[in-house]
Amino acid sequence: MRMVFALIAGGLFGAGLYISGMTDTAKVQGWLDVFGAWDPTLAFVMGGAIVPMAIAWQIAARRAAPVTGGSFPAPPEPRLGRNLVLGSVLFGMGWGLVGLCPGPVIASLSYGGPGVWIFLAAMLAGMAAAPFLRRRLDSALPAE
Repeated sequence: MRMVFALIAGGLFGAGLYISGMTDTAKVQGWLDVFGAWDPTLAFVMGGAIVPMAIAWQIAARRAAPVTGGSFPAPPEPRLGRNLVLGSVLFGMGWGLVGLCPGPVIASLSYGGPGVWIFLAAMLAGMAAAPFLRRRLDSALPAE
């Protein structure tokens, strides 16, 4: 049953990304081009994502376990640390350069062309390399 709900949620998420324009790289880059030809329409997408998630977090906080079973993941560390800042900068640079992030790239695999597949390969290579690079960074510059 969990897999069915995961499939439905993933399908809805992908459809939302497509309908909202988050899979359109030109639109996303227009959103990020604050000092140029800025396209503010994706602000509605961001707001439309924050409101239901805020409600879902409130509901989840009152529940002992998820409806589909299992357990809730541990809440993230609220501290602003080196790893969060470094990861955010790298994510933002990649998003700004290409106009894609992980969700939209998966949502556009069937129609996005070879560039989407190249981005996916680079993203998976980065995910595979991240633990190694993090260990190297931690040994060179220990986190506080």
